[in-house]
Amino acid sequence: MHPAAQMPLVAIACGGTGGHLFPGLAIAQELQRRNCDVLLLVSPKEVDQQAVRATPDLTVATLPAVALQGNLIAFARASLASYQAAKKLFATRPPRAVLAMGGFTSAPPVLAARSCGAKSFLHESNTIPGRANRWLAHFVDEAFVGFAEAAQRLWIQRHAVTGTPVREPFAPADAASCRLALGLDPKRPTLVITGGSQGATGLNNLVLAALPELSSRHSDLQFLHLTGAGDVEKARNAYGQIKARARVQPFLTEMELALGAATLVISRAGASSLAELAAMRVPSVLVPLPTSADDHQLHNARAFTDTGAARRLNQRTTSPAQFTELVSGLLVDDSARARMQAALARWHQPTAAADIAERILAACGLPVQHAAPAEAEWQPPARFAKAVQQRNQAASANDAGPLQSALGHHQSAIS
Repeated sequence: MHPAAQMPLVAIACGGTGGHLFPGLAIAQELQRRNCDVLLLVSPKEVDQQAVRATPDLTVATLPAVALQGNLIAFARASLASYQAAKKLFATRPPRAVLAMGGFTSAPPVLAARSCGAKSFLHESNTIPGRANRWLAHFVDEAFVGFAEAAQRLWIQRHAVTGTPVREPFAPADAASCRLALGLDPKRPTLVITGGSQGATGLNNLVLAALPELSSRHSDLQFLHLTGAGDVEKARNAYGQIKARARVQPFLTEMELALGAATLVISRAGASSLAELAAMRVPSVLVPLPTSADDHQLHNARAFTDTGAARRLNQRTTSPAQFTELVSGLLVDDSARARMQAALARWHQPTAAADIAERILAACGLPVQHAAPAEAEWQPPARFAKAVQQRNQAASANDAGPLQSALGHHQSAIS
């Protein structure tokens, strides 16, 4: 028998975007350290396939899942096919636990794993939970959240505020060394622009419109611009026209080098990106995606800007001149960037991945490296509190305990 087959198996559904995938990879590494075998379940999207190629020590399976994107029939068919594929995988070797990281790959593996007796968990990185996690919260055994306020928007019996895991390489780094590794001048200030794992055309357009004035003000400035697949040539032409020193590419696997090289980062406000900025203490200007579901990126960004950990711009209302003014001011204001770095420390949870791994093992009755984490108490989200109170009052009239009654009603509602 292969040695891995003797280890407890944990499946992690983490495909769709880098924001789901990279925290899942961090947890996978911690589980491996604790003598678990890990199966990553990802989507066919190129961002998933490119990222997992860099993790040869992990077992990976691709599910035929697709995002909803207005096509309910295609989504339903792909979800059913993903469920059947996961069931087939788990029939060969049942997992002890399944962890969903959110997004369209999450639900089918959780349902398939629960049918074979596995413990189930979810992790929600954002302040506003996504649709998949809001639905899955009714079924999983425990939820882990990156922001405390997210738990108030999930109907879940047990939850723990863990923060959002980041991979090991994301730690404060020597800027000159990172710039050299990327082929940049180690002595020049560096502006890094990233729209996340899939790029961001609106953000790219804002930066490129401001580029001539920004480059004119800062003749020694160099750029690392991660555009996404669709805008590479447009961006390269824009930098070429003003003869700016720039490295432009669609995606970078070694994002820790990009952030380590940065004097300042221009970024979307996905939760995983924010966690990486916090881990590396990188000053940033956040431009939330205006079409993000439930405007969750705006809420993520507000959490950071309200504590001084970043600055924020509105993509739809910010002019190139306003963008240039803010970015230019931060590039020359060392004290302002230092204050951001100090504020970022409160947002970094260095043990997030390890804490989640320990909680999963403890729930499965497997050995843990530290004392078993305290079991989280059930606290109904605020928006359900009135309904729960009414049920408790009705239950007390029948001599039933309020918690048991609320739980019983909840379980009957989802069975």
